[in-house]
Amino acid sequence: MKRLTVNEFGERLDSNGYAKSIVQSDTSMCFLCKRATGKLDRHELMGGVANRQKSKAYGLWVSLCHYPCHEGPTGPHMNAKTALYLHQVGQKAAMEAYGWTTEGFIKQFGKNYL
Repeated sequence: MKRLTVNEFGERLDSNGYAKSIVQSDTSMCFLCKRATGKLDRHELMGGVANRQKSKAYGLWVSLCHYPCHEGPTGPHMNAKTALYLHQVGQKAAMEAYGWTTEGFIKQFGKNYL
C-alpha cells in the first residue's frame, strides 16, 4: 500500500503520516502546561485506530510533555476532562480549518464533542 504524502487538502505529511498541526503553532512546547523541557509526545486528538490516522493526516494533534500532561494522572489517557477538552479543541480547529459543520465533523469522526 502506497503511503500518502499529502492530505486531501494538499497539506504535506511527514514520514510518519503527520500533517502540520492545525491546533498548535509552536509544537516545541507542551500544549497544556507550555513547558519546553523534557520529552514531548505527539498526541492525536481523536482516538481509535481509524480516527488516529485521520487526526494525523488532518493535523489534529498537539505536543504534550510525556509526564504529567500526556501519561500522568491529569493527561488525556487517565483524565476524562482533559480528554474532552482536547477533543473539543480539535473539533473546533477542524471545523474552522476545513469549513466543516458539526454534521460534517461527525461524518468524519463519528461524534460531536461540542
